[in-house]
Amino acid sequence: METIALFNQKGGVGKTTGAVNIAAGLVRQGRRVLLVDLDPQANATVSLGIDSNGSEKTTFELLDGKITPADAIRDRGGLSVIPSGLQLAAAELRFSGVPGREILLRDALEPVGDFDYIFIDCPPSLGLLTLNGLAAATGVYIPIATEYLSLQGINQLMETVELVRRRINKGLTVRGVFGTFYDNRKVLNRDVMDRIRERFGATAFNTAIRNNIALAEAPGRGQHIFEYSPASHGAADFADLCNEIISREGA
Repeated sequence: METIALFNQKGGVGKTTGAVNIAAGLVRQGRRVLLVDLDPQANATVSLGIDSNGSEKTTFELLDGKITPADAIRDRGGLSVIPSGLQLAAAELRFSGVPGREILLRDALEPVGDFDYIFIDCPPSLGLLTLNGLAAATGVYIPIATEYLSLQGINQLMETVELVRRRINKGLTVRGVFGTFYDNRKVLNRDVMDRIRERFGATAFNTAIRNNIALAEAPGRGQHIFEYSPASHGAADFADLCNEIISREGA
């Protein structure tokens, strides 16, 4: 089982879009997948049409030890989801004094069922929740918008991953990097992709997610891209990315 944290401290890079559609794409390929929404904004939850407002079965209660993963999991067309909710916004305050606060999620996910992949949608920040996501993961996927400003925070991001690896999770590695909002017609986008591939080498996926209106529209319908617009460029790109992920299995 692979536990993958999708992480970038910079917002607006397509992190949640990646988490939702990679998870859904792998389910379409016959993989058993759990998506954990660790972001207080609950964008992954909303993007899949799940209403967790008022629920006492979200990642907050899971971190608090009040429920098990089995209690929280919602089935979404074969994709298992542990939703986020408004309560998670209080997590930093609630858990700041708890011993072992960095590994609450790792401990909570220990009894999880038999999955091929667990994807953790981390918040766009470097706080306690993101630390929990990285501590629980075996690997990290990093989405990077193909614009120069998105490259500016990469050193800090990599320092964070390395710090967690040294102090909390010795097995943590960057398993994949993929470009988002890509337009092959733009020299800027091509240049940034070249720099990503130069920096990350074989860790960078060949597939870049093209700028596609359907990817922006799908969350408003509570659907992943394969439901909302299966013939779109967005669906094709995420299908290709999932094929790359599968090709790396066991590598």
